[in-house]
Amino acid sequence: MKNSNSNWSEKALGLLFTVLPHHLISRVVFKLTRLKGPLVTPVIRWFIKTFKVDMSHAVIQDITSFPTFNEFFIRALKPELRPIAEGELELASPVDGTVSQCGDIMNDHLFQAKGQFYSVEDLLGGDALLAKLFQGGRFATIYLAPYNYHRIHMPIDGRLKKMIHVPGRLFSVAQWTVRAIPGLFARNERVVCLFSTPSGPMAMILVGAINVAAIETVWSGLVTPPKGKQVSEFNYEHTDKSYVKGEEMGRFNMGSTVILLTTDKVEWSQLLKPEQTLKMGELIGQFKH
Repeated sequence: MKNSNSNWSEKALGLLFTVLPHHLISRVVFKLTRLKGPLVTPVIRWFIKTFKVDMSHAVIQDITSFPTFNEFFIRALKPELRPIAEGELELASPVDGTVSQCGDIMNDHLFQAKGQFYSVEDLLGGDALLAKLFQGGRFATIYLAPYNYHRIHMPIDGRLKKMIHVPGRLFSVAQWTVRAIPGLFARNERVVCLFSTPSGPMAMILVGAINVAAIETVWSGLVTPPKGKQVSEFNYEHTDKSYVKGEEMGRFNMGSTVILLTTDKVEWSQLLKPEQTLKMGELIGQFKH
């Protein structure tokens, strides 16, 4: 009975989230988190206490040194506390976070939550040819909580081929909304980054969420908030934008989710499973030549 009541409450909250003005709320948060003034330090102090943020890992630990809340939120960590999986065939976690789901891509679909799947093609903004690259491949969905480190790094050496901005909703990506809202990751605003790697093509999908009013990449700067409501593609085939494993490739300006898509040459670590917590750089899989 308890589980039934919980399911109904999640569905009810999911309906409420559907009618909220996601983008308006998120744009307000965008402005507020970039304000300077005497309230910045008290807000940071409240956030650290509420979400139990471990500031001992941060390069800058004096919270009065952050001019805005956003500067605190995207704080850098001490490199020695995030060693990168060194093996030539090893994939490293791109973020600090918690595994939501991982496994095989089955019939062009990814597992979201109990009884729910969504298609790779939809996730990639309707690009059927791109989706075919990952047919029979692997996926891993990693959730970043508010207390996590919010910079995103390369799991393996890669050369950037394409970036796609897909406009959409900004549902929360908390676990209850993932269970309650069908196809959530393929409905939210997202930035798809396609790389060529030693293990074949790899896509990193940076999924927006409520209050995630900005997603950045190191090669293009701020990608969202977007201009317009159309899918936008940026081709980097004729450039040499190469990034080594562990190098920063982007950041979230509030918490969200990263989805990795790989070919079947990649085998996830046996330790990679739902609810496992990860640190950036930690070994998550290996690939075959």
